[in-house]
Amino acid sequence: MKKLTALVFSLLLAFSLSACGGQSDARTAPSADESAVPETAQEPDEPSEEEQPSEEENAAEATGGKTLVVYYSATGNTEEAANYIAAATGADLFALEPVEPYSDADLDWTDSNSQVSYEHDNPDARAVKLVETTVSDWASYDTVFIGYPIWWGIAAWPVDSFVTENDFTGKTVIPFCTSASSDLGDSGALLAEMAGTGNWLEGERFRSGVSEADVRAWVESLGL
Repeated sequence: MKKLTALVFSLLLAFSLSACGGQSDARTAPSADESAVPETAQEPDEPSEEEQPSEEENAAEATGGKTLVVYYSATGNTEEAANYIAAATGADLFALEPVEPYSDADLDWTDSNSQVSYEHDNPDARAVKLVETTVSDWASYDTVFIGYPIWWGIAAWPVDSFVTENDFTGKTVIPFCTSASSDLGDSGALLAEMAGTGNWLEGERFRSGVSEADVRAWVESLGL
């Protein structure tokens, strides 16, 4: 009888241990989904709205700022150089035109009674009124070339009104002039001082009748 009881007890104990072992394995074994994804794996961070570039920034990065060539030409030499610069850079052109255009006689600097001679001797008379000083979509231009003939060692004063009436903040400004013999001199620096804004570069002087190849070589040297 004792042997029978001991046998039954042994069988019950073995069955109990087997059941516990199965439950332990069931609790600790990872499922297929759990084993496929490490506990440290995380979704990549999405950029916030503040971090994402705006449409305007994307457009600016894709196209870059535009270039404008502003010029006053008394006899056509500066206009010719301006056209060459525009062709080399893909720039827009903006001609400065006095409301009362100068005649050939007005431009005769050898005549002490001519209009330009009078204006030279009387600085207050140099405020030449222009047909237009406002450029459409001015804010879209990052680079502005400003061209003029040299009069008595300085920029021809019809450009003064344009320079003083526009804000060049954030723009690179490059003066250029045409002259038979005079250098650029302080003409660009004086315009920069007059403007009070913008990043003005040194600029360049071209002889009358400059070739397109010479102008293009200068433009390429700027690295714009």
